[in-house]
Amino acid sequence: MSEIGIGPVASPPADKAARRYVLRLAGPDRLGIVAAVAGLLTQLDCNILEAHQFGDAPTGHFFLRTEFVAGPSAPAEEALLAAFAPTAQRFAMSWRIRDLATRARVLVLVSKAGHCLNDLLYRVSIGALAIDVVAVASNHLDQASRAAFYGVPFHHLPVSATNRAKQETGLLALAKETRADLVVLARYMQILSDGISATLAGRAINIHHSFLPGFKGAQPYHQAHVRGVKLIGATAHYVTADLDEGPIIEQETVRVTHADTPERLAAVGRDLESLVLARAVRSHIEDRVLLHGRRTVVFT
Repeated sequence: MSEIGIGPVASPPADKAARRYVLRLAGPDRLGIVAAVAGLLTQLDCNILEAHQFGDAPTGHFFLRTEFVAGPSAPAEEALLAAFAPTAQRFAMSWRIRDLATRARVLVLVSKAGHCLNDLLYRVSIGALAIDVVAVASNHLDQASRAAFYGVPFHHLPVSATNRAKQETGLLALAKETRADLVVLARYMQILSDGISATLAGRAINIHHSFLPGFKGAQPYHQAHVRGVKLIGATAHYVTADLDEGPIIEQETVRVTHADTPERLAAVGRDLESLVLARAVRSHIEDRVLLHGRRTVVFT
């Protein structure tokens, strides 16, 4: 495997109104991809600000993420996409170009615990996370006041064994109605069906403690305490039909000792979950995550 990170390779122009884009692509690793991309952007009067690339030797796959600014004579976005298409086709690449001025619309799902939701909403409120939280939905009412405090619409969608399919239909309808680009499970303690997982593939992120697949069920930190665990952590991943086994985006761990109570472990876990989820959401909305089968390539 080889990875190169270059950044920033050029200073942005003085014009603060200049259009900034991010290009990400993936496909078979072939000679000349980087040169072709850089050359085309130069021809289109676009200046590269940041570039990262990764060649996965075992699979022969190549990944690239580039931020660039459009110069005065650069084409409009639609023409820019049309101009890049032949190069992507020549190298058999899947690709995307996105205007960085466009903020991601995010629907947050939550149950009773509010630490991850509160962290996300706070980061948005201070400008540390460039997303628009379009709604909060929950199977409980516990976090309604928190959503109201931040001025975010709250939707109560209770779920039971008899209405699960109808409730998920409501979730999908809400995602469509709010035009959500991303769905974040901020400690949403319900298992999504295979159908909704497939519908949201690549645009739904979950967070949980990193003990899984061990210590399943209730009170995982108490279970960890009984077993004398020395490391606790959190994992953020894309939602798939395989429960808690989707492609991993972000993880973090902290050392603990025998002196830590289950309550202390749970408190540390809450902090880790909030931090890891925020990092994962940021990586996703900045187009830094490229899916590669059951793995991810994450450019930092």
